[in-house]
Amino acid sequence: MAKVNIKPLADRVLIEPLQAETKTASGIIIPDNAKEKPQKGNVVAVGPGTKDEKVTLKVGDTVLYGKYAGTELKLDGIDYLMMRESDILAIV
Repeated sequence: MAKVNIKPLADRVLIEPLQAETKTASGIIIPDNAKEKPQKGNVVAVGPGTKDEKVTLKVGDTVLYGKYAGTELKLDGIDYLMMRESDILAIV
């Protein structure tokens, strides 16, 4: 996990998505156009929260999120997702 120079505001969280599966359990290779969008990632940066609610996530947590959640960002050649903490479904 790389150190990033970005500080999310309020209850936003910066996530680095995990790589999509390239092979099935039985050994079949999945082509790029058939890969599913990953729904699991690592938390890279966390905002301070709002005055009513503090953020419960911390850097390094592995989380599950919705397929279409967040805004895609590209920093230093690495893809990230910026989303609100409420878009995150679970901590793994």
